[in-house]
Amino acid sequence: MNPSYDIFWVASAEHDLEEVIDFIARENPENALKILTEIREKTSELKRYPERGRIVPELQSQGIFLYRELLVPPWRIIYRIKDTQVTVLTMLDGRRNVEDILLERLIKRG
Repeated sequence: MNPSYDIFWVASAEHDLEEVIDFIARENPENALKILTEIREKTSELKRYPERGRIVPELQSQGIFLYRELLVPPWRIIYRIKDTQVTVLTMLDGRRNVEDILLERLIKRG
């Protein structure tokens, strides 16, 4: 039986999520709610299966294996597993060149 993990969103990741949902809601509130629900459901699944996300490829190529991601196209939800906690660190638009953003954000936060 898998242990249960706690899910924690850092403030900046919550801010990322709010910005995305607010932006979408300006044009289509129903779609914003649908996307928010999908993101929350996918991240809540990490309680039981924290390793379901892939290792972030841009970081893996740099020899960094601590960070995983869930894909909710076009967004990438980056998280780290430590002990029995999953920490969501950031949510990025996967259509952008994210390598520099990832390195800057994740390395600073450790």
